[in-house]
Amino acid sequence: MPNKLTDLRRAKPVVQADSGRNGASRDGAGRNGQDLANQILLDLPRNVSSNLIGKAQLIKLPIHSVLNEINEQIQYLYFINSGLASVLNVLHDGKSVEVGLTGREGFVGVPVIAGFKTSPTRVVMQIEGTGHRISVKDLQVAMKASSALEKSLLRYSQELALQAGQIAACNRVHEVDERLARWLLMSQDRIGGSLIPLTQEFLAHMLGTRRASVTVAAGMLQKAGLISYVRGQLKIEDRERLEHASCECYATLTRQLGAWKSESE
Repeated sequence: MPNKLTDLRRAKPVVQADSGRNGASRDGAGRNGQDLANQILLDLPRNVSSNLIGKAQLIKLPIHSVLNEINEQIQYLYFINSGLASVLNVLHDGKSVEVGLTGREGFVGVPVIAGFKTSPTRVVMQIEGTGHRISVKDLQVAMKASSALEKSLLRYSQELALQAGQIAACNRVHEVDERLARWLLMSQDRIGGSLIPLTQEFLAHMLGTRRASVTVAAGMLQKAGLISYVRGQLKIEDRERLEHASCECYATLTRQLGAWKSESE
């Protein structure tokens, strides 16, 4: 069932924008999160990405930072450089459930692409990181000047919509251990590395279930040697077998994203 999230904070600028165009390894933005790692920016023509970065601030995004709030006007947009953000549907009683994940592959502020001003969801950092923050006005000007940028952002909006639909089905019909495996795989794809600094209480929030259920599911995966706990952090020990333990949703998402990438080349 959905859960309440607390201790939500606003992101604060603490680092100046990095105008470099460094390549990203599987570990993303590196230890300090300051190398350019956002895939949308990396894939754009150099002059377009340089223009965006010049108008943006590279800021730290602490855990629980609120990037977009439900029903509030969107003031800033974020190209995530490192860390992990959750897209949450929030109910009238304050409870919430995750409907999407955004990391260094993506962008926060999707409604603006279609000309909307407010957010229907809350977007919260669940693993701290960094991001290139840009104003709505500056992004809109850049989109008008670059069809490549507009196309990239529209494509990402479709990827996020695909996620939302698949996660809704997953949460409805699949077992907690399968959903947990799917979530861990999706998270690793976005943050890189094998360590995922998340508690079981947090995982219960994201999966929309009770903590006790997540404890049992995590125990099953740990007993099978697929994951372990290292200094309070969850570690993926055997990704290949974790993919087999996941429900069909991870493979479905991966397959469709791969197909769309081939179609756009």
